[in-house]
Amino acid sequence: MTSARTRGRLIERLRAQGIRDEAVLAAMSSVPRHLFVDEALAGRAYDDVALPINYGQTISQPYIVARMLEVLRNGKPLGRVLEIGTGCGYQAAVLAQLAKEVYSVERIQPLLERARKLLRELKVRNVILRYADGTSGLAEAGPFDAIIMACAAPALSVVLKEQLVIGGRMVVPLGSSEQFLYLIERTEQGFRETRLDAVKFVPLLAGKV
Repeated sequence: MTSARTRGRLIERLRAQGIRDEAVLAAMSSVPRHLFVDEALAGRAYDDVALPINYGQTISQPYIVARMLEVLRNGKPLGRVLEIGTGCGYQAAVLAQLAKEVYSVERIQPLLERARKLLRELKVRNVILRYADGTSGLAEAGPFDAIIMACAAPALSVVLKEQLVIGGRMVVPLGSSEQFLYLIERTEQGFRETRLDAVKFVPLLAGKV
């Protein structure tokens, strides 16, 4: 259930669903998703579904991860990236294959420690994890070429927008009962927002636990 063949079938499904960025597909193929879920759920790790990872959090559906990363990259290599919501560390591990440097913020300490252990075991060296409240971003490590959020905010944070370089891109789920993925692009003239797909994410919460 966790073989390279099983992983390959997931990649083919993502292609069939319209993911075209071969760098994203290769990155997802190289990361063993089954290591990031509870052992009891390992048999479902390569199904295209979100799965629970404790503390009311989930590991995102592979298609959504691929879609967000494809939009974030826009066919170009990523430099310095900020991820809000480390969770189990899966998306950070995929991002590590695509970006020069990844800063990932998590507010739930046991999740962060588990992600840190896994990423160390997988010898992922370009991800810096921070135990912090993601609602404020991570100004001290910015500005960032790209920002990605793994939880839904009710509205777009001005603080977060200001941590994006000119020419940078941000992909975030926004909304409460009804959520949509948004692409935010920072230009010399300001910010451009594009609404993309309907999605369902856990909410962005303030504070550390």
